[in-house]
Formats: sequence, structure tokens, C-alpha cells
Amino acid sequence: MARRQHRYFGFLALGLAMFSPAAADAQDPDDLAPYKMLRSLQFVQDSVVAGDHSAGEMQRFMLGTIDERLRTADTQIFDDDRNVDAALIYTMSGGNPQTLEYLIAHDVNGYFDNRVTDVLRKYLSGKGLLVAKTLEETAREYRDKKIGPYLALIGGNVLIATKPADALGLYDEARLAAPGTIVEEAALRRSLAICVDKGMLDKGLAYSQRYVRRFLHSPYASQFADLFVKLVVAHDHDVTPQSVVDILSFMDAPRQREVYLRIARAAAISGKSDLTRMAVERVQLLGAGTDNAFGPLANFYGGMAGLPTEDIDQAAKNVSGIDGNRLSPRDQALQAAARSVAEQILRAPDPASLTQASDPNTSHQEITSEKAAAIATQPGTRDALPQPVPGGVASTGQSQDTDSSFNAFVTTSRSKLDEIDGLLAQEGNEQ
Repeated sequence: MARRQHRYFGFLALGLAMFSPAAADAQDPDDLAPYKMLRSLQFVQDSVVAGDHSAGEMQRFMLGTIDERLRTADTQIFDDDRNVDAALIYTMSGGNPQTLEYLIAHDVNGYFDNRVTDVLRKYLSGKGLLVAKTLEETAREYRDKKIGPYLALIGGNVLIATKPADALGLYDEARLAAPGTIVEEAALRRSLAICVDKGMLDKGLAYSQRYVRRFLHSPYASQFADLFVKLVVAHDHDVTPQSVVDILSFMDAPRQREVYLRIARAAAISGKSDLTRMAVERVQLLGAGTDNAFGPLANFYGGMAGLPTEDIDQAAKNVSGIDGNRLSPRDQALQAAARSVAEQILRAPDPASLTQASDPNTSHQEITSEKAAAIATQPGTRDALPQPVPGGVASTGQSQDTDSSFNAFVTTSRSKLDEIDGLLAQEGNEQ
């Protein structure tokens, strides 16, 4: 990391010197060739995904400087194919799309391949699907060229919705042709997204391990973590705990705890208690011997998952054991829902609801039609007999007052549970 930082500051100093007004006048024009400037841009972008977030400002500076250079340079600089490639790569690396239009309009000597510029223009204008087949073919044709990895990456972006298998192939080509770069970072992250969407567990775990080993400090690592959590939770019965531990072991302890917390939360909402328990145990283990700030939150998620289990008393304590003010608004809603569920489960039954009306047939003898008629004529016994109810379902023999109390309890409880189910369903959709 120290060597990378040293190289970065070297490039930064060189860039500032190269593009200062005084140095530009004395600089040989060939030293400002676009392909040389592009190398600095690529290094800066690769530094960003490697964890040097301070390089973002330099990236913006480089994009603006290259843009100006491409617009003001003599068209003869494109006699060198490296400058043609530089212009195209600049466009695919976050450059100004209007600059590509400018270069095409002034390309009287045919420096630019019309097929490449056409697919890029369609892609940048949001119409990539119109040229999906051409883009795929062009990406494979330029596979061994400098623009190959970039074409493969945007080709995968176009095909990801309609032909995910082909998109995976293009992403594989992109990352293998440009290892350790921003291209590989994007290709790995988007490959994982396909695996999550299509339920490809083994491939997803393989991509996850590569990502963690290479781009743990990328500013896009949070997106990766979200995808990884979705993959694990969706396949909780197939993925082994050791697989998760092995992949996350490349992270430092704080980052591991954060991902395990995300797993615990998503698994608790999905009602997957075994996975929740595993994630909670990992959070506690990683915080052993320290002031584990994540411990109470982990217990809270574990308590949510433990509500339907035999140890509901402890689960309820874990749910209520964390101060709601320390929770996010979404987790505060979850805590309220979990508390309500626990209260409904732990509430002692109302003795009145268990009271049965007196049964004149105390000897449990068979009641014949004659005996039934006789019982029906006895004073005070008519209401004790099962009466017809709407829908054809017989009464359970409870008194009218008890039925009213019981029905009110069921209605209230059902209303609360429906409200909680709706809350959890909404929460699950947000994950």
C-alpha cells in the first residue's frame, strides 16, 4: 500500500506540473499525447477502487484535462492508433459523451471505427439494446486490443437484463483482461448481481471471494456487501457457515462484524433463525475481549429470530434489551413489531375464555333424540345446546359473554399481527 501511495503522489505531482500553464508552454507537444494522459487517468481510477478515496478529486481533474486536450488537439494526433484508443477509453471511463460526438464530426480521415463509435453513441444515449448484438460481436473482435476490456464491460451492461449468461461471459473477459483495475471491480460486482438474481450460488460465492480479496476498500464495497448478504440469505440451506466465514475472513474485524450484522438482520426478517444465530454468534465472537458496540444490536436481531422458538422468554428480553434511541428508524419499527408479537405469545390466557357452559350430559352418555327433546324442555338448558351459526359451523358451547370476549381478543390480535406482517413484508422488500 505504501508503494501504491508513493506512485500515486508521483503521478499527482507529475500531472500538476504537466498541466500548469508555465510547464505546458515548455512541454513538447508529444508529451501531451492523449494516450499518455490516459495512463494517469487509469492509474488514478484504479487507485480509487483500491481504497485511495482521496484520488477522486484528481480523477475529475484528469477527465476535464483530457477532454480539453481531445477537443483542441490537431486531428493528426490520431495518426497514432494509441490516441484513437485513448479517446474511446476516455469516453467509456466516464468522459464527456459530447466529446465523442465532436471527434466523430471532425473525423474526415476515418480514424475511428464506425461500428465502435455507433455502439458507443447508442449505449451512452441509453439505447444500448438496439445494438446489443453488434456490441457483443465488436467486444469479441477487439478482445485483445486496449479497448477490449471496456467494450466487454459495457457489452455485459447491455446484456445483463436480457441475456445474463452472455453478460457473465463478457464480464469474465473484461476482468481477466484487466486484472486489478476499475474494470475488474465493476465486472466482479455486476457478475455477483447476476448470480443473486438467477440463484447461482457457487458462482456467486466464487465472485464474492475474488472481490473481497481484491477490492475490499473500494468505495463500491457497500454495494457488494448488500449483494453478498442477499445471496447468503436466499440460500441459507445450501451455503455452509464455513463458506461465509472463509470469504469474510479477508476483512478486518470491524468490517466482518458489519457484514454479519447485515446477514443477521436480513435473516431475522426472513424468519431464518439458524442463519441469524450463526451471524449473531460471529458478531459476538469477533467482539470478544473488546467493547463490542455491535453486541446489543446483534442480540436484538437474534431475539427477533428467536420469538417463535421455545426460548421465547430470552428472545423477548433480547428484543427489549436495547435502547430504541440507539436504533435506526427502520430498526425501531422492527423492535415495536417484535415486542408486539412477543406480548401476544407470552400473554396469559383469560380464564373467562376457557369457561365452558354447564353440560347437562355430565355422564357423557349418548344423547338420543328423545333425551335431547327432554333436555330442551328443561328450564335454563336451551341456551346450553349447540345452536346453528352462520356458515353452518356449530358453536363450541361457550356462553354468549365468553364468545363475545374471545372474539374481541381474536379480532384485536389478528389486526395487530396483520399490521406486523405488513410492516415486516415492507421491510423485507427494502432489503
